[in-house]
Parts: sequence; structure tokens; C-alpha cells
Amino acid sequence: MKALVLKEYKRFAYEDVPTPEPGPDEVIIAVKACGICGSDVHGMDGSTGRRRPPIIMGHEAAGVVARSGAAVTGWSPGDRVTFDSTLYCGRCDFCRRGLINLCDNRRVLGVSCEAYRRHGAFADFVAVPQHILYRLPDGLPFEQAALAEPFAVALHAVSRGPAPKDGMAVVVGAGMIGLALVQGLRQAGCERIIAVDVADERLALAGKFGATHLVHSARENALEVILGLTEGRGADLAFEAVGITPTVDVALGCLRKGGALMLVGNVAPRIEFALQTAVTREITIFGSCASRGEYPACLDMLARGELQSGPLLSAAAPLADGAAWFERLYRKEPGLLKVVLQP
Repeated sequence: MKALVLKEYKRFAYEDVPTPEPGPDEVIIAVKACGICGSDVHGMDGSTGRRRPPIIMGHEAAGVVARSGAAVTGWSPGDRVTFDSTLYCGRCDFCRRGLINLCDNRRVLGVSCEAYRRHGAFADFVAVPQHILYRLPDGLPFEQAALAEPFAVALHAVSRGPAPKDGMAVVVGAGMIGLALVQGLRQAGCERIIAVDVADERLALAGKFGATHLVHSARENALEVILGLTEGRGADLAFEAVGITPTVDVALGCLRKGGALMLVGNVAPRIEFALQTAVTREITIFGSCASRGEYPACLDMLARGELQSGPLLSAAAPLADGAAWFERLYRKEPGLLKVVLQP
């Protein structure tokens, strides 16, 4: 089969690789669409330490069942599916309690780090265990279904925090996850949402998806604007969707006393953190990792149009052209948000 392989940092090859064989409980998926995640773009230069070459990246995908292992039941060739990016064991203490995203044996598709290497879906075929598969609703295109993963991440983060309905929520970073967070907050009943970013086109999308206030943090002081919008008190809840010191500073600094900070972005392994601000203002801090069973609801909401992935698609391109699209995203080409590659 053909695959887009990260051969060394910042160098890809579209080449022949062995077609995966299914284990007893695995299903081989013929990939129809796979999104380029921001973590893939950041990982391609080695900065995250989680995309060590050689590796086939890609974890936001959808396709059809091609064939199955001997122990697989309930799935047939041709079934339209997507799948979780997290491979959880189902046996450890966390999994038995339903905390599958915290699995002791957790692996992530398309990731190679010190502990493991698991090839992903920038390929004609990918092998996944049957228990992470989800059936696609009729009529949901593969390109949009491939984005169920970041939406599930956003819905999980929204569910982790205090109920946002009566408060003011801030989303710092209007990339893919941030824009999914805006949509998730609206679906959770939050009526006042401030989106913060440095790109006009992303802020415009945030407004389209339900953000009531837009703050361009490269042109205006985000903290001053947010304090002005909250009568000097600060927001009740902030979601940080980037993962670097300056954006965490904004998310933490914009909160009222006793507010809550949800950390979702994790580009940088370590950041500086305003400890005294968090302590003296009694800020509650949450971490949110991946998703935990949100896929079915997410797929239903995408199919009904309650969540919208179509407007986030900047381009759908052949997998063979993937290296060029990675380079464009790495250069932060204006106007590019989500690119889906098609084998």
C-alpha cells in the first residue's frame, strides 16, 4: 500500500509500505479521509518528541471496513466508520471505571515516542482494534466525519468543567479545537462566549459558530477587553486551546476570583505558570485529555448539523500531495485551518 511517511524531521516520503495484517480483534480500515492535526504539524519538526521518525502519522480519520480478524464480530466489509484516536486496553483499573482516556496502556494512533510506536492513518489502510470503531450516520461525508475526533476532544473538555450556562466563558485560541469548543459551549447552553485569537479569519468563524465577543489579541489587550466585558470582574470559565505560556497567561489572567481554567492545548511540554495568581484567586484548574465516550453523541450532532465541521475544511487533497500541505501548514499560511488528505 501507499503511505505518507515522516522519514526524518521535516521530510516526508509518499512510498510503498507493507499493508497491515489484522490481529484477532482488529479491523483493517480502507482510509477515505484523514485530517492533518495541529499536533502532527508541531510534531513533524521534533519539537513535541511524540512523532519520532520513521512514522506514519494521522489519527483524525474515517473510512470503510476492508477485512477483519478472526475474533471480530458486528462489523462487515463496506461498513462506514470512524475510530477513536486513543487505543485503550479495556482491562486496567482506569478502563474498568470508564476512564478510557487515562488507560494505563494507552496508545495513540500515528504517534511514536519513547514508550511506543503506532502507525496511523495517512495510508491506504490502517489497523485498529474493533472496540474503538464507531459507525457513521447515513449521509455524513467521510471528510466531515474525519473531524469527529477534535470535536469529541472539545465536547469532553466542555463536560469536564462547571456548567457554563449562566456564566461568561472564554476560549483562548481559535484553531480547530478552539472553534470546536465554541460550538460545544453553545450546544451546552452557554450564551456568552469570548473568543481570543490573532487571526481575523479564525475569529470570524468563531463568531459564526456562536462566540458573542471576538478579541484580536495582536491588536488589543485581551485582558483589558475581557475585564471591560465583565464589568471588571473577570470571566467564570476559560478554555486554553493552544498550550504555550502567553496564551495560558491570558486564560488564567482573565478569570474572576474562584473561576475555573480548563487546559486543553499542550503544544509545549512545559510552560511558565503564574502560580500566585492561581493560588491567591482560588482558581480551579482542570486538565482535559482526548475524549471519553463522546464519539456517538458527536457523530449524531455532526449529522444533524448541531456541530459543523464543513466550514472548518480548508482543503481536501490527495495523500500523495501531503508533504506540500504539511509544509504550508507548518509555515502558518493565512487562511488554512483544516486540511484533509485522501488516499
